[in-house]
This record gives sequence, structure tokens and C-alpha cells, in this order.
Amino acid sequence: MSTMEENITRIQLGDKELILIGTAHVSKQSAEQVKQVIEDEQPDSVCVELDEQRYQSIKNGDQWKNTDIFQVIKQKKASLLLMNLAISSFQKRMAKQFGIQAGQEMIQGIESAEKTGAKLVLADRNIQTTFARIWGNIGFSGKAKLLLSIIYSIFSNETISEEELEKMKSQDMLDGMLKDLTDNFPTLKKPLIDERDQYLAQKIKNALGNKVVAVLGAAHVPGIKEEIHKDHDLKKLTKRPPKSKWPKIIGWAIPILIISIIAYTFLANPEAGTQQTISWVLWNGTFSAIGTAAALAHPLAILTAFVAAPITSLNPLIAAGWFAGFVQAYFRRPNVADFDTLSEDVTSVKGFWRNKVTRILLVVILANIGSSLGTFIGGADVIRLFFENL
Repeated sequence: MSTMEENITRIQLGDKELILIGTAHVSKQSAEQVKQVIEDEQPDSVCVELDEQRYQSIKNGDQWKNTDIFQVIKQKKASLLLMNLAISSFQKRMAKQFGIQAGQEMIQGIESAEKTGAKLVLADRNIQTTFARIWGNIGFSGKAKLLLSIIYSIFSNETISEEELEKMKSQDMLDGMLKDLTDNFPTLKKPLIDERDQYLAQKIKNALGNKVVAVLGAAHVPGIKEEIHKDHDLKKLTKRPPKSKWPKIIGWAIPILIISIIAYTFLANPEAGTQQTISWVLWNGTFSAIGTAAALAHPLAILTAFVAAPITSLNPLIAAGWFAGFVQAYFRRPNVADFDTLSEDVTSVKGFWRNKVTRILLVVILANIGSSLGTFIGGADVIRLFFENL
């Protein structure tokens, strides 16, 4: 088999010919192959493994310059933005290692579609829907394990040879990768791989014309080969799972319990009630302040976290990190240079703390984590003092 045909799968569906190109997302050979196949085949449609959000991100590379950091905090999107930046940093580091742009094969697919006059099809499911379905399918321990795994992969200094990267496109290697994924996160494979295989297969099948080229991450090719012969309900695949009521119930139950215990203790023993109040304030405030300080925040942001945490912990609708983040953003407002260097800064741990944009996001998240720890420890101490003074 020629090198050109090695990562290509051809499927005939009635009068329609589907040509699937299995790519590695940071490979020079992948981008070159995409260009050559589209030019040689002159397809009616080109499908790329992107959704509208990622497509706009590629088309508008300077989108970060238009970010309103105050709106990010207000809309409770600090964690999501930080996670997106962190995940993209891993791809950027890989791409930088090989001297190419991350997702170059998708960019090449877009450019070649425009050049040949083929219709461009954004064939992937919305990334936020995929995140929501992943998050809804794993429990608390799964969430913690997944986050630790992502953080490790982001900040790991391991390098990979381009030869190893190209091997990722072989069927045997893919089967091994999917097996590892299933072993580590059994519930993760369905929304991340299987459902997207079904979604991609249906979008490719629905693409206009008799000849369709699809530019895909190699991990999806085996699944799409199976799913392409079935019909899938795109509406069902894009439905977000209903939010569990338990977090909201627990979120309100804890403060109601704490307030009730302190109020009862005050009536029975004012001195013990005062002790409980001091304990609650100190544990909450101190841990939230420590978290904020760990983000190298402005002194007033640290003080804000200390003052806000004991109060916000009693109201699930607000969080100490938001207040600390607003203060940090006010005194250390990001400038144009911070947004200009953002994509580079997120490729290192030092850069995450140095850049004013990511520093604000870290302040929000670490202040909230500290406040959560303080809530559990402070709550336990309030209950201890309650039983001691019964």
C-alpha cells in the first residue's frame, strides 16, 4: 500500500463515495496528505472534524483579545475557560515541538475546500455538548480522576517522536489506545468516542454531492466505518443530559444545617455559639485566602477571599472566588500584551501564573477550592463544638 493510501479509507454508499483521511492532529504528513487528497479527488464536499466554535477559533486567531475578563467571571465561565486554555496548551506544545500549527490538517482541509470550490461541512458535535455529556456520565471520583489526568498530560514534559506520532494512525495502535481509555474511564468512551463517531458518520453521510472527503482524527475512523452504514438521530445525540438536583439540594442543606446549629448553640450557650462563629470564619477565610495567595494574587484579592468566603459558603448562588477575581482584575487588569502572549504563556506552568489573564482565572478557581475545603473543615468543627456543648 502506498504512503498516500495508508491512512485513507474508501467507502461506497450507493452512488456516493466517501473518502476518510485518518490524521494525527499535530503531524506535518497529515496536513500534506489532506492537501494532496483533496486536490487529486476534487470532491463535492469536504467534512472536517470541527464544530462551529472551534471553526471560529481557527478563523479568528486573535479572539482572546476581545475577551472581557469581568464577563467571564460574572457568567461563571472561569473554570471552563481555564480548562479550554489548558487543553489547547498541550496541543500547542506538541505542535511547537514539530514546528507546525496545532490542527494544521483541519486548517488545510478548510483552505483546500475553498480552493477547489467544495462545500465545507463542520461535521463534529458542539464541544460544549460533548463536555456536558461527558460530565453527566461520570461520578465524583470519575470527575476527579479525569481532571488529574488532564492536568498531568498538560504539565508533563514528555516528548514524543514524529515517528511515534505517525504510528498512532495504525489500526493496532488505535485499538490499544481505545482499550486504555475504556479501562481507565469506562463511561467516558461513549460520549467522547462512540457518540461522536455516530454524529460524524451521519454528518458525512448527509454531506452534499457524490464524492465526499472527510478529514478526521485517526481515533474516529474505525468507529465511523461501522456507524456509516446505520442511521443516527442527530437531535438525540445533541441533547444535553438533565442536571442532577442533588448538588443543589446539598448546596442548600449544608448552610441551612450550619446556620441552624450555630443559632441553636447561641440560644443554649452564647459563649459556645461565639466559638462556633469564630471557627467557621477562620477555617473558611483562611483556606480561601491560602488558595488565592497560591495564585500569587494582589494582597487586596487575598483579603477579599478571606472576608467573602465565610459569607459566600452560606449561599450556593455566590462564591468567594468571584469576588477575589473581580478585585484581582480591577488591580491587575490584563492589557493587550497579555492577550497577545496568552497562547504562548499557556504552554508552561510558569506562563499560567505570569500572564494576568490566566492569573485571574487561577485566583477564581483556587479561592473557590480553598473555600470549599474551609466549608467542610469549618462545618465539622461547628458540629464538634455543638456536641461538646450539648
